[in-house]
Amino acid sequence: MRLAATLSGAALIALLVAGVPGRATASEAPALEPYQLVRCLQLLQDRIASGDQASLPLQRRLLEMTDERMRTADVAAFKDPKNFRALLIYAMSGGNPLTIEQVVSRLTLEEADQKLAQGVIDYLRGKPKGTVEALASIDPLTQISELGAFLALVKGSVSIAEQPEQAMKLFDQARLLSPGTLVEEAALRRSVALASRVGDGGRFLRNSTQYVRNYLRSPYASQFADAFVAGVVALHSSINLDTLAEITAAMDAEQEQVVYLRIARRAAIDGLTELSAFASAKAEKGRDGTLDSTDPRAQLYSGLSSVTSGTAADMLGKLGGIDRDKLSKGDRALLDAVEAVASELTSAVPAAPASAPKPVDIEDLPPAPLEVAPPAVDPMIPDAAEAPSPAPSAPVRSTAPAAPAAPATPAAEQPAVAAAPRVVPLAQQQPEPAEPEDPKITEARRTLESIDELLGGSPK
Repeated sequence: MRLAATLSGAALIALLVAGVPGRATASEAPALEPYQLVRCLQLLQDRIASGDQASLPLQRRLLEMTDERMRTADVAAFKDPKNFRALLIYAMSGGNPLTIEQVVSRLTLEEADQKLAQGVIDYLRGKPKGTVEALASIDPLTQISELGAFLALVKGSVSIAEQPEQAMKLFDQARLLSPGTLVEEAALRRSVALASRVGDGGRFLRNSTQYVRNYLRSPYASQFADAFVAGVVALHSSINLDTLAEITAAMDAEQEQVVYLRIARRAAIDGLTELSAFASAKAEKGRDGTLDSTDPRAQLYSGLSSVTSGTAADMLGKLGGIDRDKLSKGDRALLDAVEAVASELTSAVPAAPASAPKPVDIEDLPPAPLEVAPPAVDPMIPDAAEAPSPAPSAPVRSTAPAAPAAPATPAAEQPAVAAAPRVVPLAQQQPEPAEPEDPKITEARRTLESIDELLGGSPK
């Protein structure tokens, strides 16, 4: 669509990169205008966002050629608005900040264009305050749609901390201006993470649905998976689990199982037994409803989710059959902690605290990966000038532990495994009649509190 008025996108890409040995350069390519190269780059990135991972190595080479073309272009070339806009779009598509600064320093710009350029440079340099100030008076909706979409995404990204609601509107503008592109993919992905932060369960589910339908094969989908799992746990009390099941049904069976395993694990650690039981059951049964009791992760998380419905001895029996060798290092530490607690509760003589395993920080317990594609670098992140590495087009199952997931909600919004009681001033305390407590409830509470202690408390 973008190249319809100039050249065929596919033909141009082939012309630029085919048969060029080693590092391709602008001198080895046809004499194209900067805006033509940038349009080609946009087309390629849109294909990548839709799942064409075979184009990843081409992206790196095209970025190199575009960078050289920008640096060697005459100053007069950027008097053409199309080439100046292309310079800014290239900058926000993974371009080299040094090249942008070098080119802009040679140009004589009007005030509005100078603000645009400075805002983009500040964004690339990781200066959000400067970006906000430079772009404050610029309305993305008044710009050419291609540039406006990128500007909306940039303004939204730097507004998340101070103005989350405004950031959400800007992400919506980015999607409106550039549907079916890498910009929409990035805007949707960031909206999912932001919706859980502001507590908007409806928007979280809607945007997650759209992402899964259109961009689940994107090389950046692992970042969506992190935000999705964290959001489900953070918003568990305000989202419908049936709707959640509809979203995951759009994934393939392997992706769906891994997502439920990650949700079950996080929910079990946070003490959300209902959510953990739901996700564990989904992971164990699979899409066809056939119970699969061979996955040790599902057995572990299911055992944790049933901590309040059985005795410590029951939990020990269930966890004792887990094949430890098939667990990640973090999950083995979790299993050790739980078994130590259950053993202590079933022992006639309480074990000394010193005999317990070393406390494990939750951040050291990596989640199972969503194996949509290997993690890739988001070109819209300021410090991500490098293009993503090539990746296989089909997901490959791995048993290696993944890197820690992106931070979820702030600690103040996360439910603890066993929250500390609120301290009430002595003058306000009222005597309560002593009532006998169910022994099973007492034991379940002791189990949760002990697990929480061994794990080092709630996530930070």
